[in-house]
Amino acid sequence: MKYIVVIGDGMADHPVESLGGLTPLEYANIPTMDAMAAQGIVGSAINCPKPLSAGSETAILSIFGCDPLQYFTGRSPMEAAAQGIAMIPGDAAFRCNLVALDAGDMPYEERKILSHSAGSISGQDALDTIDALVSDPEFAEALKEADMFIHPSPSFRPLAVKHNCDPKGITFTPPHDHLGEVCGKYLPCGKDEAKVFEHLMRLANKVLEHHPVTEKRRQSGKLGANGIWFWAEGTQVSLPSFLGQYGYDGAVISAVPLCHGIGILRGLKAITVEGATGELDTNFEGKLEATWQCLQEYDFVCLHLEAPDECTHNGDLEGKIQSIQWLDSRLIAPICQRLQENNMDYRMLVLSDHKTLTSTRGHNGEPVPFLLYDSRENTENGARYSEKFGDAGIFVEQGCTLLDMLFEK
Repeated sequence: MKYIVVIGDGMADHPVESLGGLTPLEYANIPTMDAMAAQGIVGSAINCPKPLSAGSETAILSIFGCDPLQYFTGRSPMEAAAQGIAMIPGDAAFRCNLVALDAGDMPYEERKILSHSAGSISGQDALDTIDALVSDPEFAEALKEADMFIHPSPSFRPLAVKHNCDPKGITFTPPHDHLGEVCGKYLPCGKDEAKVFEHLMRLANKVLEHHPVTEKRRQSGKLGANGIWFWAEGTQVSLPSFLGQYGYDGAVISAVPLCHGIGILRGLKAITVEGATGELDTNFEGKLEATWQCLQEYDFVCLHLEAPDECTHNGDLEGKIQSIQWLDSRLIAPICQRLQENNMDYRMLVLSDHKTLTSTRGHNGEPVPFLLYDSRENTENGARYSEKFGDAGIFVEQGCTLLDMLFEK
């Protein structure tokens, strides 16, 4: 028996007026997921328990079988594990997003947040931007005084680690929840140490606003990465063994460090696919082949697709629908076909980790629809995979118990 979890990050949504009152899931052409739903179990689950924030950092922890209310210490420490960044007692880790703010000579706090990802900056552009920052004498000195370092990344998601830091009492705000709004209202605040982070963010804008690496992107028609944004704070985290809890080892296939980090902390193997970007242009075929290869080696595989979430954050409704359809046609359908052709029994859990709303371009922690399919059974329930059918099905109050259902525990 093979056990597979497929996560379409942020694909659940509210009804969208321009889609005739349908959600993107209802509007999308997803014949394979709908066929599985009609023969399987459809329901809804809470992956983001209150009072924790709605986001992948809590939702995917739930999906991997860990109650966020017990284990969540912050998003960044899980991402640090994925990147091999060692944290010692007293360290705190932070997301250090490369962001695009309003260009011009207005005061920093009056600049709007145009993009939480600096227009999905990646590759050498992202590395060059961080290098421009840390090689600037004034910024480098400020980092040193803060007892802090930034770990570069070929994406918009670098990490920062601050030694001798307790982030409790400081309010950090996710930038993707406030796109189009002025940044001044959402700068780090609270206890005095918040001023250290605000100073670095202001200084980063000063360094990057007219820097050649920023101007080069603007000249090529892209958004310039003229700022950084600290958020997703957290301290060291330890998660229980996946093998010890469920009796299986396995692999995690994702373009997102968070997913890899949770998997690594659980004792699972993190698989990186060349060309997997976390965007609509990700390497679908590479992810398919990696999933199939892992199914030859392991009985459990988790496949994560970030594109629906990023498309929603970017205001790209057409892209969100396309990413959901490609999840169905380019990943789930061929995986199922190969399993059937090789006479391999399997149980597959398909779900959105959280809702990402077209209306706000932000996350929402309401229950999300899931489908659980067993190749050996046919429930003949006739359901489709959507929010409406999920709400009408069984309700799972704790998403961290979904793996118990998958493994028939």
